[in-house]
Amino acid sequence: MSRVLVTGADGFTGRYVIEALSRDGHEAIGTTRRESGPALVALELSDADAVQNALQTLRPDAIVHLAAVAFVAHGDLSEMFSANVVGTRNLLAAAAAMDSAPRTVLVSSANVYGNATAGTIAETAPLLPANDYGVSKLCVEHLARIWSPRLPVVVTRPFNYTGVGQSERFLIPKIVAHYAKRAPRISLGNIEPKRDYSDVRMVAEVYARLIMAAEPPEVVNIASGRSHSVQDILAIMTRISGHEIAVDIDPRFVRADEIMELKGDRGRLDQALPALPNFSLDETLSWMLHSA
Repeated sequence: MSRVLVTGADGFTGRYVIEALSRDGHEAIGTTRRESGPALVALELSDADAVQNALQTLRPDAIVHLAAVAFVAHGDLSEMFSANVVGTRNLLAAAAAMDSAPRTVLVSSANVYGNATAGTIAETAPLLPANDYGVSKLCVEHLARIWSPRLPVVVTRPFNYTGVGQSERFLIPKIVAHYAKRAPRISLGNIEPKRDYSDVRMVAEVYARLIMAAEPPEVVNIASGRSHSVQDILAIMTRISGHEIAVDIDPRFVRADEIMELKGDRGRLDQALPALPNFSLDETLSWMLHSA
């Protein structure tokens, strides 16, 4: 058993990571900006002194760093870079200052690849982020390289993933909510481009296993290796719900330069962590619909 610090534990992914770690016998301690409680510590990552004091007190054996502004269209640029870049820098500095440096799993994003690479994307693809969120996550990766001589760091690049509890600001929860309410219509963008969608339970298992992996990769995609269009998602939802929704295409959500297919190469992931749970998109959508 080891003590694992999970930042952003009150977010969508955090509770699944806590569950996976606890199931594996680890002592999981989560941090949140808002409130503390049993196995939950209030910590503002932009406060360097507070972060250093917390790590010296808690002395984790490993860290899973989830805390971030993760919504691409987040309106407050200052808050995004403070949370994603400054907070990460403070955490890495505090972890490296510990007597025994904890293995640290940093969550970057497939957004660092941008829109320049179509098809199946491997970790060696060019990094050309096309939005502020992607830029902030590329900064996180550069920070990891600065601190890696003093700290064992694994950088993960998750592609899209979803599950019960994700905000309806995101595409799939929005679609599921409309079907759960048996709404007659939904407003969407282009429904033909294909993207890679994973299940949050698989993603959480990746984070839980990476902290114990004998020789983890320095950088690894987290992806399903499969691609589906929004049209595919609508068809699945119609079949499993028995309800059909009319789609209104909103020009505000349509990009002229849309790449028709993006999916992650998961070869490195499968090599590092064989026998991960394999959820089909049908299973994930059914779970979400019946939990709505």
